[in-house]
Amino acid sequence: MPALVSKSLRDYRRGLIGWTVGIGAFMLLYLSVYSSIVADPEVYGPAALAKFPGAMKDLMGGLDNFTSGAGYLQAVAYQLFGPLLFAMCAVALGNQVIAQPEEKGTLELTLTLPIDRRRLFLERFAALALGLFGVALLTFALIAGMASALDMGVPFGNIAAAHTGLYLLVLFLGTVTATVGAATGRKNLAMAVTGVWAVGGYVVETLGRDVAAVSWLRWLSPFHYFLDGRPVYQGLPVGDYLVLAGATVVLLLTAMLAFDRRDVGV
Repeated sequence: MPALVSKSLRDYRRGLIGWTVGIGAFMLLYLSVYSSIVADPEVYGPAALAKFPGAMKDLMGGLDNFTSGAGYLQAVAYQLFGPLLFAMCAVALGNQVIAQPEEKGTLELTLTLPIDRRRLFLERFAALALGLFGVALLTFALIAGMASALDMGVPFGNIAAAHTGLYLLVLFLGTVTATVGAATGRKNLAMAVTGVWAVGGYVVETLGRDVAAVSWLRWLSPFHYFLDGRPVYQGLPVGDYLVLAGATVVLLLTAMLAFDRRDVGV
């Protein structure tokens, strides 16, 4: 492993450990009550959930079949809360690629090393991708294990497909953060841009299914390529995931060029 990748991973380790524990604890807590949800259909069944306002149900993914294993797993792990927590982790790590060390004044020292800027950015980004992959792998093992232990009836392959999409989604959002940071050197701006794109994209994807005025914006939302294929129910949506991966590569190349040409005061 290149020295800069391993060093960057060491820099990220506290955040990675904290986010892994936090996301894992959240998933463990909410998945552990699945048996209680199934046992109380009067409160959580379709008739009860029909009373929720339509917009709220849309933002929660419609809450279809909430008392089924797939429906509950979709709502809790892969619709709102899982992507939200994982995206926050990706944004925090994405800022550590360039913007945060630049604002702290430590990036200039790193740039004095005999390594060109494009390679420096690529190796720090590789550490971001590996760190997020580690979080994804551990949380996937936890969710798959809980789904099996609770007899949720969701095929292992569908859980793997959904978690693959979740990883691609947050890698894209982390890359957005790293790209804005590489182009501007401003941490808060990178967080703001990613936050607006993520939140706006989620709202457009969930509400746009029923609101014709904004439905065309769904194609600009990264959540569209994660949620529209319904991987928990239908398995791996290869085309959608390729779009997410391709967009991430385009952003990565853009970030490398922007960082290579920008004056960072060295």
